Amino acid sequence: MRFTIDEYAKTFKMSKEMIQNRLRTKRLNYIIEGGVTYIIVPRSSLDEAKRQEISQETKTPIAPAPQKTTVGMIIALYQKENQQLKLKIKELEVKVDRLVNDKEQMLIAERERIEEIYAAKDEQLKNLLEVINTKLLLSQNNNIHDVDITATPTPPTTPSLPSGLIELKRYLKFIGMGSDERKTVKRRFELAYGSDIRVIQKEGEFYVDLSKYDYTDFL
Repeated sequence: MRFTIDEYAKTFKMSKEMIQNRLRTKRLNYIIEGGVTYIIVPRSSLDEAKRQEISQETKTPIAPAPQKTTVGMIIALYQKENQQLKLKIKELEVKVDRLVNDKEQMLIAERERIEEIYAAKDEQLKNLLEVINTKLLLSQNNNIHDVDITATPTPPTTPSLPSGLIELKRYLKFIGMGSDERKTVKRRFELAYGSDIRVIQKEGEFYVDLSKYDYTDFL
């Protein structure tokens, strides 16, 4: 049998100093393995009581028998897993409801945006048709004046603009221009006033004569 110095001191009730002294005087047999000193003690040199004491101290404890699985344990395990699955299902249902709600909100917003676009297009088309109708009416009036040279013109009862003139801001609204675009066109008319015969001003307002001139370069 072999003991470390600590084990030898505990087993034989000796101090470490006494053991070290006996080792130095070689009154104890020992070996050194891996830097650890082991004291060699023949089993035959021990009395029966000491051998039994050492055997009890070094006996390997018996591992407890594994617990037997019962039906109740299996049922409890299934119930636990079932509860966890229910919680996960609830979490998934909440996520699905949130996704459906978000999708519905997106569809509603997209529908409103499309409706606004079509409403704006309808307004622009309406304005364009009004401008075309105005041009046609002006063209018809001019043709009648050219053909019926014997007709006596009826003097207006109230002051009116020259035939064929349309107020600039009204015309720009008809063709669907926004506020900023109308300001830009008006500024071009102001710069061209006096040098371009097409730019007509009366009582501080600019007018266009669509029956005579083309104003594409101003737009």
